[in-house]
This record gives sequence, C-alpha cells and structure tokens, in this order.
Amino acid sequence: MSEQEEVVAVETERVETAGAGAGADASATKAPAAIDPDPTLLSAREQARAALAEITDAQSIGADEGFEAIAERVVTLFFECRLPGYPGWRWAATMTRVDDESPITVLEVELLPGAGAVVAPEWVPWSERLAQYRESQARQAAEEAAAAEAAAEELSDEDDVDPEDDLLDNDFSDFDDDLDGAEVDEAGEDSDDDADEDDDSDDDDSDDDDDSDDDDSDDDDDDDDDDDDLDDDDLDDEDDDFDEESEDDEDDDDEDGDDEIDDLDVTDQADDEALDDDDDDLDSDDDSEE
Repeated sequence: MSEQEEVVAVETERVETAGAGAGADASATKAPAAIDPDPTLLSAREQARAALAEITDAQSIGADEGFEAIAERVVTLFFECRLPGYPGWRWAATMTRVDDESPITVLEVELLPGAGAVVAPEWVPWSERLAQYRESQARQAAEEAAAAEAAAEELSDEDDVDPEDDLLDNDFSDFDDDLDGAEVDEAGEDSDDDADEDDDSDDDDSDDDDDSDDDDSDDDDDDDDDDDDLDDDDLDDEDDDFDEESEDDEDDDDEDGDDEIDDLDVTDQADDEALDDDDDDLDSDDDSEE
C-alpha cells in the first residue's frame, strides 16, 4: 500500500468515527420518554388540599385543574385559585413516595401562574431602561431638529421668490387682460350717455320742485296770516278773563279784611270789660280793709 493510500484510509476512518459519535450524541439529546404518573399519588388529592389549607384559606382552593408528572414517583397536583386579584393562577402541591410500601410525602405547596394568568412585566435592569430613555430622547430631539430645518428651508424659498412673479399663475387671476381697448372705449361712451340723460332728468325735476315750492310758500303765508288773527283774538279773551279774576280776588281780600277788623274789635271790648272787673275787685278790697 502506497503512502497516499494510507492517508486516504486514515481520513476515511476519522470521518466514520466522527459520524458515529455524532449519532450517539443525537440519540442522547432526544426528548425523554413520557413518564407514567403514579396512580397512588394522583389519588392523594385530599392530602394535597390539607397541605394547601396550612398556607391559605380552604375556601380559596377551588376545583381540580390537572396534574404534571415530574418524575416516576413525583407528581404535582393543581387546584383552582379563588383569591380575588389572581385570575388564571393555580394552587400546586407536589407529592412523592419512595416505593410502593412507603407513605406519600408532600414536598412543597405554592401558588403558580397558569396559561392566562395576569403577571407582572418582565423585570428590566435600570441601566437598560436608562439607555432606552436616552435613546428615545435623542430620537425626539433629532425629529424636532429636522422639522425646524425643513421650516427654515421653506421660509428661505419664500424669500427667494421675485415679487414681480405671479404666484397665482392661473386663468382666474388674468381675466382682466381679456378686455381690449375697443371694449373699454364702448363702455366709456355708454357711461357718458347715461350721465347726460341723468343730468337732463335732474334739471326737469329741479324746475318742477321750484314751482311747487313757490305755490307752497304762498299757501303758507296765507295760513300764517289767519293764524295771527286767531292768536290776537285769543289774547284779548285771555286779558278779559284775567281782569275778571283780579276783581274777584280784590273783593275776596276786602271781605277778609273786614272780618279780621270785626274780630279785633270784639277782642278789644272783651279786654276792656275784664279790666273794669279787676278795678271793681280792687276797690272792694280797699273798702274792706278800712
């Protein structure tokens, strides 16, 4: 056998050995076979409830919710959790026994979340949360800077626009350009004719107004004269009434004065009589003393 053939044989043997080792590893990493649960452990639910009642109220332990075979003689029994605020959670009691003759032992009891349980979000270290916050702040600042730059560019574009350029370059803004000189002249002549007709009509109306004003002024003068005559008659009647009232007032004043004088005379006479009586009394007193 030549040297080259020996090298090929060695390489072939090495590859076959590696393939055999890989097959052994693959068989070793296969999923373990299903474990048959111990029927005795499955029937020990009352013992599991009693163990759970040592850590929680018995009323919070609900109906059976299955089991999980951990090992050949290790089984976890699940029960419904009736505690408020724990939807989807389950009570769990792990049971075991050494052999068929050994008693059942409770390994642990606990409250575990089920498939639809409400749980807290996954804990994230502070350093990662701080990095996420800084990243969001930087992204927001970049967006604001981009928006400000775009606004500045828009303003600069508006500044570059020539004021003489027609920004509204459309047919609607240029409709006045369709009028030619002939149309403008015709419109001017029509307006002049209308103005002349208006002036003539205004002159006729003004003449008619002047005539009517003169007639009205004459009628007003006649009415004023009649009113003046009536006013003079009314004044004369008022003067007569005033004179009669003055005479009546004077007569009343004279009668009142006479009544007052009569009252004064009566009062003076009564006073004189009282004085005479006093003098008579004094004289009688003097006579009695003598």
